[in-house]
Amino acid sequence: MVFSSWPFLLIFLPIALIGFVSIPARYRTARKLWLCAASVVFYAYWKIEYVPLLFFSIGLNYTIAELLTRSANPRRAKTILAFGVSANLLLLGYFKYTNFILEFFDMVVRREFTRLDILLPLAISFFTFTQISYLVDVYRDRNLHYGVLDYTLFVVFFPHLIAGPIVRHWEIIPQYAARELRPQRTDWGVGLALFLFGLYKKRLLADPVSAYANAVYGAANSGQLVSCFDAWLGTTAYALQIYFDFSGYSDMAIGLARMFGIRFPNNFDSPYRAASIIEFWQRWHITLTRFLREYLYYPLGGNRRGPERQAINILITMLLSGLWHGAGWNFILWGGLHGTYLLIAHEWRRFRTERGWEWSHWSYRGICIGVTFVAVLFAWVFFRAPNLTVAANVLSAMVGLQSAPELGRINYPEALQLIVPLLALAFCLPNVQRLLAQYEPVLENISAPTFLRLRLNVVTGIALGIGFFAVIRIHFYAPSSPFLYFNF
Repeated sequence: MVFSSWPFLLIFLPIALIGFVSIPARYRTARKLWLCAASVVFYAYWKIEYVPLLFFSIGLNYTIAELLTRSANPRRAKTILAFGVSANLLLLGYFKYTNFILEFFDMVVRREFTRLDILLPLAISFFTFTQISYLVDVYRDRNLHYGVLDYTLFVVFFPHLIAGPIVRHWEIIPQYAARELRPQRTDWGVGLALFLFGLYKKRLLADPVSAYANAVYGAANSGQLVSCFDAWLGTTAYALQIYFDFSGYSDMAIGLARMFGIRFPNNFDSPYRAASIIEFWQRWHITLTRFLREYLYYPLGGNRRGPERQAINILITMLLSGLWHGAGWNFILWGGLHGTYLLIAHEWRRFRTERGWEWSHWSYRGICIGVTFVAVLFAWVFFRAPNLTVAANVLSAMVGLQSAPELGRINYPEALQLIVPLLALAFCLPNVQRLLAQYEPVLENISAPTFLRLRLNVVTGIALGIGFFAVIRIHFYAPSSPFLYFNF
């Protein structure tokens, strides 16, 4: 079930909220059970056959965590942890990477293996990473212990179940215990505002601009050569599509949780304003970056063993990040390219530090933002292209290595009238979390912008209501498309 679909907006969400508030706040266990049940229904709407897999994963990881808390022998605890992490990765690997591995064997032994008809379970990447981080934390602190209901709700809570944020247990579970799951009036207002802003980003910005990305990459996928202008137009359109699609999803997820009195960590912080690739990854999918840093990069050694080992650790982390996003060589190359970008950024930072160069003028930052955005655009080609052949076609056009007529199917004035304002939104205006900073929308402290703040009042409510009417009207002739990160 998609957050922006009419069954969610008009049926599921109202029932989930009404049922939640109908249970007296003092019956905290009943409210937790209601949220668990609603979350399972939300997941089962996609494919009920995979609900047992979700419960199997929860039961397996909870059991392993309990064994860790009861293990006084460090070697035995390490063995239990290794088994738990391996079991999670094997489960994820079977569903997500089996056919990719068979394809790799095809290339190596030059023999065609039969592909398996495997449907990727929705959200398996996210609930697997969430539980791996929990197992590692329990191994590090054997005193951690939660009840099975709290743990289950932590994993299945529907606002983050499908595509994140990748929350940590100590951020969420204590909120169940510290309060009676009783949302305040501010929670309702902030949550609804965040949710609606995210909905508008998805339906009014991301979905319309996707048409131009689909046109260019669809033509390239059919074997047609694309022009330089079309390649840049289509790639920029996709960069804006995934930006507002994922930003909108993150806002909606954070807003939904807030409606139930739960605060999530921030997951998206205007990444196209980053002045380096390092800063980009501190702003894009923040919770995934945090997971990779804390549970992969640091255990590999981080930057503690010299620049050479740091470079290897960065490349390994980013290659695996690419593989996590998708089982394909294009995703691996996307991760490797970002890893290379990060190596260059770290070397440039060391070079400047050694010479004591403190360039803080706005013009230098502006140039850095432009260079970073162009680098990200080139990497998005691998992310959007269905295969390496299409990626090579688009990249060749972007660097002027091929000439082709412009596509007749694109109305260029209309495309620019949409793309240019979206670029201005991404680069110039503060994001929703900063607009609502005075209401503490996320767990982290967010600084409010100096020139624009949003107050939740009657005028804001009317404006948001008009926007919601526009979205409902769009549903009658343009069904909602899934969020891009639902594919991962």
